[in-house]
Amino acid sequence: MMVSRRMVLTAMVAGLAAPVLAACGAAPTRASGSGASGSVTIAESGSSLLYPLFNIWVPVYEGLHPNVKISTASTGSGTGINDAVQGLVQIGASDAYMSNAEVQAAPNILNIPLAISAQQINYHIPGLSASTHLNLSAEVLAGIYTGSITTWNDSRITALNPGMTLPSNAIVPVHRSDGSGDTFLFTTYLTDSGGPAWQSIGYGTTVTWPQLPTEPTGDGNTGVIDVLKATPYSVGYVGISYLSTTVADGLGYAALQNKSGKFVLPTSSNISSAVSALAPSTPKDERVSLIDAPGDTSYPIINFEYALVSKTQSGAMAGALQQFLEWAISPTGGNSPSYLSTVHFTALPQVIVALSQAQINQISS
Repeated sequence: MMVSRRMVLTAMVAGLAAPVLAACGAAPTRASGSGASGSVTIAESGSSLLYPLFNIWVPVYEGLHPNVKISTASTGSGTGINDAVQGLVQIGASDAYMSNAEVQAAPNILNIPLAISAQQINYHIPGLSASTHLNLSAEVLAGIYTGSITTWNDSRITALNPGMTLPSNAIVPVHRSDGSGDTFLFTTYLTDSGGPAWQSIGYGTTVTWPQLPTEPTGDGNTGVIDVLKATPYSVGYVGISYLSTTVADGLGYAALQNKSGKFVLPTSSNISSAVSALAPSTPKDERVSLIDAPGDTSYPIINFEYALVSKTQSGAMAGALQQFLEWAISPTGGNSPSYLSTVHFTALPQVIVALSQAQINQISS
């Protein structure tokens, strides 16, 4: 599916829930008479990148609102979009916004940012410490995924990493097997900055990958991590919410070349720099790419994490859904650092909170 351009957990949750309840207090905004009273179950499916955050949010929110239950499923952004459009879930989670064609076909679906995430480029190079960060560029990654760069000591890689001795072993590129917002982000970065080699392939939650001799795939972020762990000399793209997991597994992650030509890591400050550069130009429907933001310190692969929600909900669901989404975007609720830092996400700036709130206000029964 092509989309418009420019656009583990159980223990962690148990340990986090109690202090966050105290820190963040009750969800704000809507009185129970708005439709949030009574027993309501909100179904969510989609992004495996957003899945860890939902599984931190849910037990805390259900503790604050015992009448509301939220089910979650890590199915990939492509499925999340489809499930929301088909009315199979109330929240379709996606790293990718809906394309113009998709919005035209399903005009009742809102694309509501809940948080800001990023993508890491991971690699498994035996003998290279996980704390050593390779410099990689979109052009080099496009060369790897199209097969024109085949070994780790290729001159185009060593030129970016002076003084580092890299092995002559063959590179094994890994990509997602499912319809994925992570694929959308990665291929948008390659389309924007990867040079002519990538232009015929394009960007989307799925693309036609070049046929290479060795081309393993993984289902979801956890599937890609498993392949990377099991495959020496591999490289792949993984959502930032799994950074702690990839580091614990001994995988390295790259400093990526940004639009200014600087090599930057996916740190909170570098992600925030990119957000600051692009957030003020976000349109009212919030469908916008945050890839390749200007600025020396801007990390190049960041994105809004979207809740795809129908404007029309039945009965009590409208109020319950509004109340949960308002809590999710609130800096004293789901956008508190108490939640977001655990999965290396960044809070929405106030200008985006206001736009998301305006979209949430459109939900009705």
